[in-house]
Amino acid sequence: MYRIIVPILIFLFIEIYSFQAVKTAAKSKWVLLIYGIISVVFLLYLAYYFFTFDRNTAQDKRFQWTIGLFLLLYLPKIILTLTLFSEDVFRLFQGVFQYFSKNEETTSGFLPERRKFVSQMALALAAVPFTSLLYGMTKGKYNFKVMKQTLFFPDLPDDFDGTTITHISDIHSGSFDDAEKIQYAIDLINEQQSDLVLFTGDIVNTHAKEMLPWIDIFKKIHNPVLGKYSVLGNHDYGEYYQWNSQGAKDQNFQAIKELHKKIDFKLLLNENVAIKRGAGEIKLVGVENWGMHFKKAGDLAKASEGIQQKDFKILMSHDPSHWEHEVKTHSNNYHLTLSGHTHGFQFGIEIPGWIKWSPVQYMYKQWAGLYENAGRYVYVNRGFGFHAYPGRVGIMPEITVIELKKGENVA
Repeated sequence: MYRIIVPILIFLFIEIYSFQAVKTAAKSKWVLLIYGIISVVFLLYLAYYFFTFDRNTAQDKRFQWTIGLFLLLYLPKIILTLTLFSEDVFRLFQGVFQYFSKNEETTSGFLPERRKFVSQMALALAAVPFTSLLYGMTKGKYNFKVMKQTLFFPDLPDDFDGTTITHISDIHSGSFDDAEKIQYAIDLINEQQSDLVLFTGDIVNTHAKEMLPWIDIFKKIHNPVLGKYSVLGNHDYGEYYQWNSQGAKDQNFQAIKELHKKIDFKLLLNENVAIKRGAGEIKLVGVENWGMHFKKAGDLAKASEGIQQKDFKILMSHDPSHWEHEVKTHSNNYHLTLSGHTHGFQFGIEIPGWIKWSPVQYMYKQWAGLYENAGRYVYVNRGFGFHAYPGRVGIMPEITVIELKKGENVA
């Protein structure tokens, strides 16, 4: 019972305060009527969705758009509520002060009137997340950015000096709804003309069938001279869905692994391959998902069988917490780790040289971009697709291009 009553009381609290903000600032019956209709309709839809939600549908597009609409409407209302509640606290103290000061010239009631400019300020503040989230859902989610990074290694084999790697992660094909935008992103990948293309997991949200409409587009990723390789992410195991049987779950997992072959990627399952160029060789190591908060199927020891400490190594591991908790101080010396998983929370602020912030940084030490420890690097891709919230605000979908150079890091 409390699980229902408490959310209802919270919603009522938010609705009362946000209505007061609109009423004080607008002074128009039509504005209030439209606002009221929108609020009631969405609350009825939210209640309907809550009572009809079937976990067997997994996190489908309906779920994602419900999340998007909820954030779009209620994050601004929460800002309105916090602003007006803060004013009410001030009004309360002001009223108490006036009462005990017994100022006979005071003709107003115990509480001073709500100030119109505070409500107007609250509405202006609320407009910021509203417009940002709306942009993220309509434009931001496909605003692909090519991020370039040059890394220096003194022990890089000579023949790999200048080698380029295109790195993508977190496709989440079940969220796509615009083939033209996806084709544009694939064209961006191909324009880089990298020597090696690496994909670090989460090809779907849950079901293998989500990728079927997009196979032909992703097959167009060019076949570079050093190949295309991939690993699995946490969503590829079907862990967030209530399967009818273990057999159905296993069948879906097998189909997901087959998807990589269908788009011409070699899937590495706790294994490594030797990448040769001229007389030089590097080891590409691919582990299954290993995360502090999610499935631990990765086996670094198994994936590194036959590798020596002196070999130059690139590790593909979906979750960057793997680097933090096992890889960065490992005696095997993994030179470069490529990860994804965090999506940069699909929400944050990034102004190069000034600020880089996202709520996800309070869960992951490495959450977007390049990090280093004792000459070992991890690069966390911000993700190709999107999930849960159907948009991106401030943290854009990413295609990473890394150039390997022989020499000491000059940074």
